[in-house]
Amino acid sequence: MPAPIPIKQVPAAESLATISNVLLSALIISALFFGREILVPLALSALLTFMLAPLVTKLQRWLGRVGAVLFVVLMMVLATGAVGWVLTRQVVDLANQLPNYKENIQTKLRSIQMNREGAFSKISRTLDELKKDLPGGDNNSSLLMTDAAKQDTQKAIPVEVVSGRDERLKFVQVVLAPVLGPLGTAALVLLLLVFMLLQREDLRNRLIRLIGQGRISATTSAMDDAGSRVSKYLLMQLVVNVTYGIPVAVGLFFIGVPNALLWGALSAVLRFIPYLGPWIAAAFPIVLSLAVSPDWMAPALTIGLFVGLELFSNNVMEPWLYGSSTGVSPIALIVAALFWTLLWGPVGLVLATPLTVCMVVMGRYIPKLAFLSIILSDEEALTPMQECYHRLQRAGEHDEMEFVDAYLKSNPPEALFDSVLIPVIIAAETDHRLDLLDAKQLEFVKRGLWAMLEELEIGMDVAEPAADDRDLLVGCVPAKAERDELAGEMFARLLRHMDFTAANASSVLTAVERVAWVRKNAPKVVCVSAAPPTTIIHCRYLCSKLRAAFPDLKILVGIWGAEKRSDDANLALKQSGADEVVTTLADAAAWVESQVSAIEDHPPMEPADP
Repeated sequence: MPAPIPIKQVPAAESLATISNVLLSALIISALFFGREILVPLALSALLTFMLAPLVTKLQRWLGRVGAVLFVVLMMVLATGAVGWVLTRQVVDLANQLPNYKENIQTKLRSIQMNREGAFSKISRTLDELKKDLPGGDNNSSLLMTDAAKQDTQKAIPVEVVSGRDERLKFVQVVLAPVLGPLGTAALVLLLLVFMLLQREDLRNRLIRLIGQGRISATTSAMDDAGSRVSKYLLMQLVVNVTYGIPVAVGLFFIGVPNALLWGALSAVLRFIPYLGPWIAAAFPIVLSLAVSPDWMAPALTIGLFVGLELFSNNVMEPWLYGSSTGVSPIALIVAALFWTLLWGPVGLVLATPLTVCMVVMGRYIPKLAFLSIILSDEEALTPMQECYHRLQRAGEHDEMEFVDAYLKSNPPEALFDSVLIPVIIAAETDHRLDLLDAKQLEFVKRGLWAMLEELEIGMDVAEPAADDRDLLVGCVPAKAERDELAGEMFARLLRHMDFTAANASSVLTAVERVAWVRKNAPKVVCVSAAPPTTIIHCRYLCSKLRAAFPDLKILVGIWGAEKRSDDANLALKQSGADEVVTTLADAAAWVESQVSAIEDHPPMEPADP
């Protein structure tokens, strides 16, 4: 019976911390929902502050801070009022013209009437006949009506008296309340905008002190990053919307749709609403084109105009202008739009992208919120090493070579070994020591690495030297375990890829047998290969054996994947007989290449006298 896989026990403190984080998240979401009446104006005013702050900064050199703020806000209000006045005139003009399109609408309705002998019409007639046979149907209703019922229908209906005060109250509730609510919110947003622009430096400093808590540099960088990304996003969104609205207005004008300017401006404004806005804006001119045109040409051209502009905008303009300005993945944007719309309604949909950008930036600079960056950002979820390690552990998939081939298209072979495969070996051994990987799983990973090395195309054009080849340049000797042999095989393949002869000894050999292997193959350079957790003690022991047996041999020690070795460790290894100590295959290959000329002039290696 196989032994059960060990399960790591989670400390009680960590469990309590997880529970507290869940409760805190629920509290924050509840506060966002129930406090939306206050938070929505704050978020809107902050968004407008991000948009207008660069302009205020430029103008305050000539107008002063107060003058620049008042001038910018006044221009924004006047521009909004001018656009509203133009749109109102266009709407009034459209309302006056609608009665003229009645005949065209009737013509199109008659043209799309359903065939009377079609399947749906037959089903409809069958249902009508069945309803007549049901109790209370048309055939039975006249028989069931009694004289008393007829008399009841003739009774007088009492007159209800309604006071004028109730009518006025109803008018306020139905007409004025929906209008006064948004106007009050707009006034509050405008007031907050003025004070945020006037006190933006003070607000910035207070946020740095509140959030930074001693990490002023990181907090400043985070706020600069968030402000830059949000401002760039809003500016690019404005450019995209204008370049979308102008072609809409021009195209509708030439198609013959009335009030083309109205629909172009509406398209530009509604495009600030992600996903839904463009199609809401397109619905009005499409319906209007059906009304004003006696045929189907104008509706077809209108639909084609919106579809073509939407495809061009989404696939050309937005990737070109946005680039990586937001740093948010597309899936995260969709989920964020649903989340903020659920909390704050249509305003939340407009604010979804800027708020998500701020959350991603917070995750990048605040360690405790790093999960936000992992979930929402467009960065790769796993490093190349982590992805390779993950693929090697998936039984039955065998897709690690697909990853390796893709990695080698943009990276050299030494980067594959140093940055991906050797760290995979170290991670597997570390997880095994922490009981996160059992012996069977560790063996599975190692077998996958050996298979990967066998399938690698690099180095396959150079044959491995025979055991009796006296022209061997480099012989790789593992310091202790199979992990060292794996790393040595990678170094040997890298050298063969560089047109050097290289061979690798087996890790099953004892220290004496490894020295005998060196004597038999007579390499000009021996590389002692060690991958953590193999320590320098094993390297020093093997180096001392090799130096004692071959006094003139060039010995290179590679402690792969380790951090920069200390001077004391390097000195200890060199005192044991090493000529050079490296930590990467790239440095080892460069050292071998630099020693080639000296090695070729050196006489063949001779073992020491026993």
